[in-house]
Amino acid sequence: MKRVRVVTDLVECRELWKQLIPQEQLSDLWEVRDCFQRQYGHKPYFVVCEDESGVCGFLPLSRNQETGSYVYFPGETWSSKTWLEQNRLIVRDSSVLKYMLSLVTGPYYLRYLQPNEWTVGLGQTVDEIGFYFLPPHYDYDINQYYLEFSGKSVKRLKREIESFESRGVEYVYNEESDFETMVALNLKRYGVSSYFSDPRFLRSFRSLLHLLTARDRLRLTKVVIAGKVAAVDMGCVLNGTYTLLAGGTHPDFPGVAKLINLYHMKWACEQRIDRVDFLCGDFNWKTQFHLTPRPLYLLTGQGGLVDHRERSIGRPWHLPRIGLTAGSVNHV
Repeated sequence: MKRVRVVTDLVECRELWKQLIPQEQLSDLWEVRDCFQRQYGHKPYFVVCEDESGVCGFLPLSRNQETGSYVYFPGETWSSKTWLEQNRLIVRDSSVLKYMLSLVTGPYYLRYLQPNEWTVGLGQTVDEIGFYFLPPHYDYDINQYYLEFSGKSVKRLKREIESFESRGVEYVYNEESDFETMVALNLKRYGVSSYFSDPRFLRSFRSLLHLLTARDRLRLTKVVIAGKVAAVDMGCVLNGTYTLLAGGTHPDFPGVAKLINLYHMKWACEQRIDRVDFLCGDFNWKTQFHLTPRPLYLLTGQGGLVDHRERSIGRPWHLPRIGLTAGSVNHV
């Protein structure tokens, strides 16, 4: 018999998350999620399923008060959509997932999900395409990467880079004040379309900046050309992955994004990093740069299909606060 409970206490949610989510990448870290939770304040709604063999499902959700739908925790929505990627569904099989989703008391909109065989029959669709640069594929040699381009294309690209370098290029790292410069550049370019136009998102990112700094994981890169700030990018290096989180470019330097992105890729090769994650986003340069696509998925539907009373059929029970381990489920 399957038994399910819904956890809404944030302290207990944190314990469950840390016990059941493998801490492999940036978005797996509770502390990263909490940077956004503290600003958005959505009510957590963690669904935990157990059967005779132990924990068989974990669905960490939040209820977005603005839309009324359930989204992946912590529901850091901008323009009605969540932002954090590589979300995990931890579930033993499709029947468990279907049962848990039926207990959600309203519509759910779960995006940026990692590939998961158990969601295929439940209406899963491709959400967006993210892109990796994989230094091992090129034996950590940026010149091997250039072989992906036609001779004409690589010559044109190198000419663009040389045109910046001829004016004098300087790279500056991890000056926290450059974060505000990045935000200002991003807002100037994108206006209300910028994530940072939402004060909650901006405050969340400031918290993330401080967290990464404290853990010595921050890589904030500023490009100065002819004495003027041309671009700033914020990234993080964790467990062999270099994730580019946000950036801003100055309009006086068209094409400077190519310069800084190639710089990230070259640096990753030199540091023998496993992959550079440029995240999702419909930007043509990612395909033009022959990056490796990686789809993330969307799962939507209507919960509330099972009567609330069915949740408590059988003896009263409570998952132990200790002893929950990731080993009892498949991480997908």
